[in-house]
Amino acid sequence: MPKNTHKIAIAGVATLGAAAIAFTVVPADGQTTTTDSLSSSRVAYSSEQVRDVKATVTDQLAGASLKVEAIEAKKKAAADAVAAKKKAAATAAAKKKAAAAAAAKKAAAARKAEAAAASRSVNRPVVKQVVVKSYPNNLDGWIRESLAIMKKKGIPGSYHGLHKNIIRESSGNPKAINDWDINAINGIPSKGLLQVIPPTFKAYHVPGTSWNIYDPVANITAAANYAADRYGTIDNVNSAY
Repeated sequence: MPKNTHKIAIAGVATLGAAAIAFTVVPADGQTTTTDSLSSSRVAYSSEQVRDVKATVTDQLAGASLKVEAIEAKKKAAADAVAAKKKAAATAAAKKKAAAAAAAKKAAAARKAEAAAASRSVNRPVVKQVVVKSYPNNLDGWIRESLAIMKKKGIPGSYHGLHKNIIRESSGNPKAINDWDINAINGIPSKGLLQVIPPTFKAYHVPGTSWNIYDPVANITAAANYAADRYGTIDNVNSAY
């Protein structure tokens, strides 16, 4: 290549380089239309792209946050369920323990009461209630009460034997007194339903009856006791005895 040609090439390159440098360092307020339009186009494209990226990241973060919250809520629900189950089990165990304690206390009280009752029954003699039979306050009642006493004491005699002798001796008057016979003359008149003299009444008085010779039951029983000793039974007496 001729030297002149080489120089021209170098100059051309230098000129192109200067132009490139000049293009590059154009200030922001420059009037170069081509440069401004290119720059604006690039910035606008870049801004939309960034917004899209930000929106996508935000959505992803929100979704992840919701997933984390859901997982935490599920864990809490499971933990609450376990706690509730444990609490229910503890409550049931406490109730069962309380019921067992109450049953044991009741059983102990029952055993104590039974022991006390057994002790009382052993230490205290059994008292039998005695039913006292009542009789009417008339001749029939007096004879029947006397017969009951005579039976306990082993004294023989019947209702008929007592009744027939009472009617003959006093006509059924418990206050009757003989003031004319030999006994009356001797100062020991016969008295009462079966006209018993005081010495005989005293000698044949039956324990458990009154010591009053005019008492109807005491008089009948003592007279029946005397007749049993003297005649075998009041039923064998048919006249003064």
